[in-house]
Amino acid sequence: MANISAADVKKLRELTGAGMMDCKKALDEAEGNVDKALELIRIKGLKGVAKREGRTAENGAVVAVIAADAKSGVLVELKCETDFVAKSEKFVAVADTIAAHLAKAAPADLDAALASEIEPGKTVQQFVDEANANLGEKIVLDRFALFADGYVAVYLHRTSPDLPPQVGVLVELDKENVDVAKDVAQHIAAFAPKYLSREQIPAEALENERRVAEATAREEGKPEAALPKIVEGRVTGFVKENSVLEQAFAKDNKKTVAKVLEENGVALKRFARFRVGA
Repeated sequence: MANISAADVKKLRELTGAGMMDCKKALDEAEGNVDKALELIRIKGLKGVAKREGRTAENGAVVAVIAADAKSGVLVELKCETDFVAKSEKFVAVADTIAAHLAKAAPADLDAALASEIEPGKTVQQFVDEANANLGEKIVLDRFALFADGYVAVYLHRTSPDLPPQVGVLVELDKENVDVAKDVAQHIAAFAPKYLSREQIPAEALENERRVAEATAREEGKPEAALPKIVEGRVTGFVKENSVLEQAFAKDNKKTVAKVLEENGVALKRFARFRVGA
């Protein structure tokens, strides 16, 4: 039997995040060869990934990469099972590495992102699978946003000081304005609009809201003659709540976000808002 030192076990634990006994067993099986032991742990860990597929990944982190010229940026949500792993340096490093890769590769969609080569001979999906093995939890990359057609800015919000950012907002303006971009991104983080404008709200969503509003008004016993006005008023309220341009601006509720943008001579082209697990 090979002579396994505590230093070898410690090194393997640092490389893999595996438990002490798992590292010692792997080193015994590899006859003290750290590289071979590392391979064994990854193989055994990857076999364990399938066992984790049924688990729920509702913790994690939102990370971002913005180009030096602010003409492009990416927002990534990487999920895991527990806040213990979410706040670990290794997990955040995995998320940052994926974000940096996506910023350069600019994949068209999630399938393309997972299939892209993050390291020579290794896809993003394989990289995520390795994180599954090394961290011992289900790790999931299931959404990202990539903007590259204007002035791009990001706001990341920590809901707890000991966790990585749990909310992230990526905004794209038609021209540079650092202060407005920051204010609008923070507004979106706080008020969670679903759409950019009234025009982007799907017709079926508006029609469904109209049906609910009418049924609610009838249940409340509102006069038949007043129903059309009541229904349209409630639909308008729905639009103002869910369209960022029609929301009252966080810093000045006497103005809409659209008004603030207009006063500063910029337009909000699009946005993405991620909240971990939501």
